[in-house]
Amino acid sequence: MRILGLDFGGHTVGVAVSDSLGITAQGVEIIRRKSPGKLRQTLARIESLVSSYGVEKIVLGYPKNMNGTEGERCEKTKEFRDMLVRRVNLPVELWDERLTTVAADNIMTESNITGERRKEYVDEIAAMLILQGYLDYLSNQSKKEE
Repeated sequence: MRILGLDFGGHTVGVAVSDSLGITAQGVEIIRRKSPGKLRQTLARIESLVSSYGVEKIVLGYPKNMNGTEGERCEKTKEFRDMLVRRVNLPVELWDERLTTVAADNIMTESNITGERRKEYVDEIAAMLILQGYLDYLSNQSKKEE
């Protein structure tokens, strides 16, 4: 089963997809938009990716505050999730994404990606980390059930 991972931001959506076995996450792209409220083309692109990859579930990064509270970004993310569910008719699971952008930044530092190029990759790497965290969780859950 393929799963799509999304890192939803004000002007971008980082996209990652799992392999068919649900073991690893690979970066796909960053969907960019000019205005935070202009989501029709973003949703259409995600719908196209769902079809292309044969996705059966979507994991959407959920940006809780570090203390666990939910702020304005959480509300916007839930609104986006609702639009996404209506558009693609698949389950969309919210996944705690705290520290994924920090981890993505660390990965780019270790990979010597500097300056402007960092902006090109950070959302896609964050989507990969969100999805990989979810895949690892599923793997650990299935091992506990054995």
